[in-house]
Amino acid sequence: MQNLQIIGTGGTIDKVYYDAHDDYSIGEPMVETILKLYKLSFDYKIESILKKDSLELNDDDRQMIYNKILNSQSEHILITHGTDTMVQTAQILSTIKNKTIVLTGSFLPAKFIESDAIFNIGLAIGAIQSLKNGVYVAISGKVFPYDMVQKNRKLGKFVSIAL
Repeated sequence: MQNLQIIGTGGTIDKVYYDAHDDYSIGEPMVETILKLYKLSFDYKIESILKKDSLELNDDDRQMIYNKILNSQSEHILITHGTDTMVQTAQILSTIKNKTIVLTGSFLPAKFIESDAIFNIGLAIGAIQSLKNGVYVAISGKVFPYDMVQKNRKLGKFVSIAL
């Protein structure tokens, strides 16, 4: 992997809480703060293109994500995304060829000590270096092809779907 393009779209992973008078809002991509903690042996570029909960994403937003990836010079793309519609976005990206695209996010904001964010980002970065071109979701301790995964709210994790 020569260059990793990281695209932040918002979601729980980037949520911040200011004080008792505010609700959670989406801040800057937490992946930048997380990656600065480690001595990484690859180059990466982070760009925030949306700051939305994934339930608020619309067709125009997904088209923006699609265009950004299609026009990226990088073959390796990591997208931080809200978990509720991550698979829907992945499906739209599946027509992009000659790139390895991995989507990840978290069930709790990255700022929370109990968050799965750091683990999921590490999983996604490890996966993107070994996967063939295609679209994947890296979350809940596993890497899934985009069309073989769904969020299971009852279990609080992503699970494989059987055909």
